[in-house]
Amino acid sequence: MGAIKLPHASGNSMSIAAPATNPASDLTLTLPTTIGSADQYMKVDGSGNLGWVTPPTADGISEIDLYRLHTDFQGTSNPITSNWERFDSQTEGKLGTGMSESSGLFTFPSTGYYYVHFTVAGYRGASSAIYNITSYVRTTTAGSTSSGTHYNSSGRQSIYSESGNSAYSCTNTTIFKCSNTSNDKIFFGVDAESSVYIQGNTGSNFTYVVFTKLADL
Repeated sequence: MGAIKLPHASGNSMSIAAPATNPASDLTLTLPTTIGSADQYMKVDGSGNLGWVTPPTADGISEIDLYRLHTDFQGTSNPITSNWERFDSQTEGKLGTGMSESSGLFTFPSTGYYYVHFTVAGYRGASSAIYNITSYVRTTTAGSTSSGTHYNSSGRQSIYSESGNSAYSCTNTTIFKCSNTSNDKIFFGVDAESSVYIQGNTGSNFTYVVFTKLADL
């Protein structure tokens, strides 16, 4: 049985040995390009590539993040490509690496299963009419909002504006499986009549999305 022996300067050695039984074919394990961080462990991707993984915390949650709109807009925006910010008021804060966002397209920090909760809130001035607001969670497996996309889930709310400002909120959720952080991404949209306000605020969560990593793949 073949082995690679690594001798120590004091005389003893450590060996990396081939398996006791002959494998069905030649096998290759490719080492990562970095030495990793403290307390990480090594994981294989199923194709022989080794990489470093941060173990989950004691309660099983290693990533929590929240983004919100910081400015109002009116009518349809599908997808919502601007005015996103990470929440940052008082004791608010993310856990783990957190999401990254560019022009409304959100990138996951690592592969795994994520719980995604999207809330849209806003209002419409009095007009004695019924208005429908629909929120969308959309996904892509091609790394952009223009290809490989899918309407993953939606939520709808109707309001009747009779006097003053009539408020609304609608929510929808999904479980997202991220197998490739370069290609598997998520984005959000809303359809509404042109005079309906989709509400944003830099100090409060009106229209926002929460990301929670549930488990590794």
